[in-house]
Amino acid sequence: MTDEIPEAYRIAVSSDDGGPATVFEHLWTPYRMAYIRGEGKPTGEHDCPFCVIPRMDDEEGLVVARGTTVFAVLNLYPYNAGHLMLVPYRHVPDYTDLTADEVAELGAFTQTGMRVVRAVSGAHGFNIGMNQGSVAGAGIADHLHQHVVPRWGGDTNFMPVIGLTRVLPQVLRESRKLLADEWAAAAVPVGEA
Repeated sequence: MTDEIPEAYRIAVSSDDGGPATVFEHLWTPYRMAYIRGEGKPTGEHDCPFCVIPRMDDEEGLVVARGTTVFAVLNLYPYNAGHLMLVPYRHVPDYTDLTADEVAELGAFTQTGMRVVRAVSGAHGFNIGMNQGSVAGAGIADHLHQHVVPRWGGDTNFMPVIGLTRVLPQVLRESRKLLADEWAAAAVPVGEA
C-alpha cells in the first residue's frame, strides 16, 4: 500500500522497536476537518434539514412516510441503498426529550422501515441506531434522528474502505418511490403491533 501513496503525502514515522509505528500506516483525510469544525452545520430550526424537509413535498424531500409525530426520510448521503432516517417532527436533541407517543411511533416506524426494506430489497440485516451528541458522531446533533441501514452479505468491499467511494445500485428518487409504495401495505398502526 505504501507504494501507492505519492511520496509528497508520505510522512516518515520513526521506529519504536517493533511497536505500532512500525505496523500502522496513516491515512490522512483532511477534507473531514470542515465536518469536525462544524462548517455548514445547521444553527437552529430555521436551517435544520430535519425541520425543513417536512415542509417539502415527499419526492423533493425524499420523504418515504409521514406519521403523526415522526417521519421517515431517505438519507441524502446513504451508507447503503435504502438507508432510512426516522425523525421526530419536533426539534429535540436527545432521546430522553421524546414524549411517550413519539417513542411509540418511532418504534413502529423502525419496525415498518425494516419490513419495507426487506420486502423491496431483500436486506439480510440492519444497523439501527442513533448518535446522541456531536461527540458520539451525530452529524446534526440538535435534531434527534434514528438510522435504519440495510445490510447484505458482502456489501462492504474495497470501494468504501480503500477507494472512499460508495457504490449505490439505485438513485434516491427510485428508492424513495419503491419504499413509499410498500410502506402503506406494511405499516401497522401504533398499538396494534
